[in-house]
Amino acid sequence: MIGDLGARDATELAGLVARGEVTPDELLDAALAAVEARNPAINAVVLVQEGVARAAIKAGLPPGPFRGVPFLLKDLGVEAKDFPAHNGSRLLADTIYPGDSAIFSRIKATGVVTFGRTTSPEGGIGAATESAVYGGPTRNPWNTDHTSGGSSGGAGAAVAAGIVSIAHGSDGGGSVRIPASSCGLFGFKPTRARLPDGPYAGEGWAGMAIDGFLTRSVRDTAVMLDACAGADPGAPYWAPPLDQGHAQAISRPPRRLRVALCDTTFTGEAIDPEVRAAVLDTAKLLESLGHEVTPALPRADVRGMMRAWTDIVAVGTALGIRHALDGRPLSDALVEGVSRGACAHAETLHPTRYLEAVGKIHAFGREMARFFASETGPGHDILLSATLAEPPAKVGRFSHATEDYVAFRTGPGGIFAYSPFCAVFNASGQPAASLPLGWSKSGLPIGIHLAAPFGADETLISLCAELERAVPWALKRAPIAG
Repeated sequence: MIGDLGARDATELAGLVARGEVTPDELLDAALAAVEARNPAINAVVLVQEGVARAAIKAGLPPGPFRGVPFLLKDLGVEAKDFPAHNGSRLLADTIYPGDSAIFSRIKATGVVTFGRTTSPEGGIGAATESAVYGGPTRNPWNTDHTSGGSSGGAGAAVAAGIVSIAHGSDGGGSVRIPASSCGLFGFKPTRARLPDGPYAGEGWAGMAIDGFLTRSVRDTAVMLDACAGADPGAPYWAPPLDQGHAQAISRPPRRLRVALCDTTFTGEAIDPEVRAAVLDTAKLLESLGHEVTPALPRADVRGMMRAWTDIVAVGTALGIRHALDGRPLSDALVEGVSRGACAHAETLHPTRYLEAVGKIHAFGREMARFFASETGPGHDILLSATLAEPPAKVGRFSHATEDYVAFRTGPGGIFAYSPFCAVFNASGQPAASLPLGWSKSGLPIGIHLAAPFGADETLISLCAELERAVPWALKRAPIAG
């Protein structure tokens, strides 16, 4: 037996398989044992398909960079014919797909052994993972009174608990970076359209949603991104080409960068003092590495963008729910409160509002581009902030029981107050990452957020790797303690 997967990253596990020191079946045994031992406390892994995983091993795994490494899919969005999905919803429970999505085909080609899915909130619209279809909330392995984040909260909890070393996620408003921050992991959101959405969809949430991964190391994310990058046939648009790729980028430090420091929200409100201290510590670390750090706030209409985000996601949620209902009435037996509220809000919008909101986020992307561009001032290569405005919230704070969708997002103490940074870069399409560089006095992780100009994924991930080398974050699993 390999023992605790939480002490190793996927690259190391793949190396053990390549050298014949462990077999893919033995790694799968260890992952399944970890599910049995740890999942009851955190409720992160669902829809386990051990037979599919064993059959894939027996048939012969592709000779990819992660051959034999156990892997989990988020239970939202990524279609896979051998992995039925609930999509976080009772309405969509046990959905079966006729074929694999483009990104899952690319993930499989890396040689991973997929054996199940991880929990997600209904519709992916929450910063916590507490969907009724799973019978209870997903909890943070560092302290089970707290949330693991959302919407890839199950993925974050599974990796932090040492069940797997890498898991699929997706990010439409911070849904990879919020769990990374909450669970002490690395989470990277690529440039818009860097990864494929097809063939089941052309884009998600007007291009704001994109797939990603929860990992313990920068190198795991870099290699997986390289394996999955590129548009699929018929894609409506694609990202600027990479120079040499993410894995090559992390092999060397970046040039010395101009870093904009924001120790408040992007609209100037104060954040939790412990979180602010972690941001300032990271600024000092960047300065010690030779980067130029200057306080700055983006001159962009963040509040207007968030109103547009709220309306776009409401329309997208309503469209998905109405399609799945197929004429049945909208009821609380099938659809949770906040999703019903999103449907109700969508019904209040003028027929032209959706395109108006899309135009708003496009304009916002240009505002953010001007902030980074040198021709409008000193210019910036990186924007440094917190990932969340406070440490991980208590379970239940972002319950989906409420039907006031707008207040859930934008009200006092709502999701945008809790997570005022992440959605900015979904709207602008820029690459952004959360790094596990801070800890609260109570022992909860604090994520540090870095963002780069549109298309500058390689610069960003190179800087992330430099910070990882300077202050290595431990490859240890969370204690799963209450």
